[in-house]
Amino acid sequence: MTLPYAGAFLQLSIWELIAGASFISKLVLALLLVGSLLSWTIIFAKWSQFKSARLANSAFLRAFRKSPNLDAVAAAAEQFRKAPLAGVFDFGYQEAARQFKVRGEVFNKIALERTLQLGISEELTRLERQMSWLATTATVSPFVGLFGTVLGIIDSFQGLGAAGSASLRAVAPGISEALIATAAGLAAAIPAAIAYNAFGHSVRELNARMDDFSLEFLNLTERHDEE
Repeated sequence: MTLPYAGAFLQLSIWELIAGASFISKLVLALLLVGSLLSWTIIFAKWSQFKSARLANSAFLRAFRKSPNLDAVAAAAEQFRKAPLAGVFDFGYQEAARQFKVRGEVFNKIALERTLQLGISEELTRLERQMSWLATTATVSPFVGLFGTVLGIIDSFQGLGAAGSASLRAVAPGISEALIATAAGLAAAIPAAIAYNAFGHSVRELNARMDDFSLEFLNLTERHDEE
């Protein structure tokens, strides 16, 4: 059985519904579009950053393990500026060099460990930059879309009451227009949520690599002292 309003409803495309939407609905859709575009920009930028960080980490770690002392690593570190491990090394190297200058050896291991932790914190801050926007988009976008949907449904029923008509033919296009806002909110939120979780895993993985590297750095300074 064909519903009496189906023909008229199917003739309206999504773009026609958006074009005929109220100012508030268009504003909600515009906000969601801007949020989604910013999220995708951040997603591609962070994906490239994490990929480069992993590759640079591997190359730097190979150079570090082949180097006989800290000075040799420092000379090669400039080639690996994208590696978080190189940033941690810089912090540790500066502290170790200061202690070597004073006594010719690393005499304060606790200070060196704290400096390495500061380097790790600095690199984590850099890696997590702009990720808060993804979390915000994932959390807020569905509610913004729902807000637009509720306003659209209210507007549709107000128009239905003013027209004095109780047919679905009169209210269906308005409700469909309102539901587009919910769909847009989910379309903005889902990729942002997936990317935030994926990048969070990458940050934890790189954090573990930096913790392990700090131990290797301390071992190298101890070997240097023994020599």
